[in-house]
Amino acid sequence: MKKFLKIIGIIAGTLVLIVVALVFFAKNRSQAALRKTYAVTVRPVAIPTDAVAIEHGRHIAETRGCIDCHGRDYAGARVIEDGAMGRLYGSNLTRGKGSSTAGFKDEDWVRAIRHGVGADGRGLFVMPSLEYSHFTDEDLGALIAFMKTVPAVDRERVPTAYGPISQILLTTAPYKMIAAEVIDHAHLAPPLSIAKAPTADYGRYLAAGCTGCHGSNFSGGKIEIGPPDWPLAANLTPHPEGRLPKWSEQDFMTAIRTAKRPDGTILNPVMPRGFAGMDDVELKALWAFFRTLPPVAQGVR
Repeated sequence: MKKFLKIIGIIAGTLVLIVVALVFFAKNRSQAALRKTYAVTVRPVAIPTDAVAIEHGRHIAETRGCIDCHGRDYAGARVIEDGAMGRLYGSNLTRGKGSSTAGFKDEDWVRAIRHGVGADGRGLFVMPSLEYSHFTDEDLGALIAFMKTVPAVDRERVPTAYGPISQILLTTAPYKMIAAEVIDHAHLAPPLSIAKAPTADYGRYLAAGCTGCHGSNFSGGKIEIGPPDWPLAANLTPHPEGRLPKWSEQDFMTAIRTAKRPDGTILNPVMPRGFAGMDDVELKALWAFFRTLPPVAQGVR
């Protein structure tokens, strides 16, 4: 019996050592991923100053996810606070106390938004620049122009804490958490312009902002950068088992604007509410694009 207990103790001790070693390894590798720098040559973007362009920039900021992480005052909001994923608050983009952009030049804004790289050369954690890298120069310039007009707010950023799942992802698949890891910085060539119209082409351009949760083929499924209890992202393809084939264009537009499906159920809060600010042309374009997708079962990416 003593021999058996001794063997059990050795096994248990070995397992503890393995776990401790893995935790140490993940912590060190994740920190290395966060410290990694990216050499980016920023292509200049014209920053307009007229009121129309600045208003267009405001619309982009409110409908493409900026307010969901940085808040409606752009001084930072809670993104994730979860034991498994950790704690993440958006940075203060205003010129107030605690600002992360107070000393930004125009090229720093471009580097951060389009390339996902901070002024210090490090990749920005969970900054969705892979989706933003496709912005036309006109849209990016307008967005930066608006951000430079945002009133100053004093708010220090809540320190980021990396939970075990974040550390594992940073160790095994850093590209899922740091967009700079997968953006082809040297050959990045977003469209110079695109006509705003209720067409599938314009919808494809807008839908790039949906890929972070719904995947590159829009089939939805597990949201890889979210906590384990986040719901599966909806399938946006016309697969017969999905919701969209049963909806009309008006159903889709109403669901986005009211966060309520035609059957009365509420969209999960994980779905960014900022999309509700999209105008009719944008929502019709998205609907037209989603209708052109090949049907794929949910989560088959």
